[in-house]
Amino acid sequence: MAAEDVLVETCGSVITITLNRPAKLNAITSEMHTALHEAFEGFAADPALQLCILRSASDRAFCVGSDLAAFDPERGMPYADKGYAGLAERYDLDKPVIAVVDGLCLGGGFELALACDLILASTRASFGLPEPRRGMIALAGGIHRLVRQVGMKRAMLPLLTGEPISAEDAFAMGVVSRMAAPDDLEATVEAVCNQILANAPLAIRATKALAEWSLDQPGLADAITHQEEHPAFGRWMGSEDGWEGIRAFVEKRPPVWKGS
Repeated sequence: MAAEDVLVETCGSVITITLNRPAKLNAITSEMHTALHEAFEGFAADPALQLCILRSASDRAFCVGSDLAAFDPERGMPYADKGYAGLAERYDLDKPVIAVVDGLCLGGGFELALACDLILASTRASFGLPEPRRGMIALAGGIHRLVRQVGMKRAMLPLLTGEPISAEDAFAMGVVSRMAAPDDLEATVEAVCNQILANAPLAIRATKALAEWSLDQPGLADAITHQEEHPAFGRWMGSEDGWEGIRAFVEKRPPVWKGS
């Protein structure tokens, strides 16, 4: 892999991971899987980093999935222990990841976007899981995430047909968090990131952890009753930031978050 196929840049508390293989529409090679895994490992381990932006350097495609030419017929394409692109099976990451999608977002690329917490997309974005057309299935969580995120009946049509999903339909289904005209996408990304970063880091992390945990609870009453037992709840409740927002409100001043 050329070193520039996956670019990683940090600015303050934000890490930006950029897919940069435009000639192949960011089709992911095994070397890119390794590089992405390492980038997400760094994000997860660094307490100074609060937010990750995953994007493409090109407006033609976010990612069209795996580079099929790099597949080994015997072994497929081995992934790191956190799954596809180092994110699909990273179940313990409690910091938000935002996918910025412009152009094509297909196959493993769509699965990668679905594994993110938010998808901010341009109106020219197009999504889909066309694996069955190649005799394959969406093994990197696409089937399971799409069903959970939009419901069985809405998910089964694109899953069984492999047909593309327009940005407008993806937004209506609830897959896309916010949609913008291509020229407005960057401003939209900046605005959403600033809104998140203005909040208390531990509150954001606890919110994400509890939201994901709640999906595995038998019912609403169980989730509400037992949320105080979750480690993320305890970390937030015992933190200085847990009270800083209240003090700042009473004192009529902006809060100063310490992340502790």
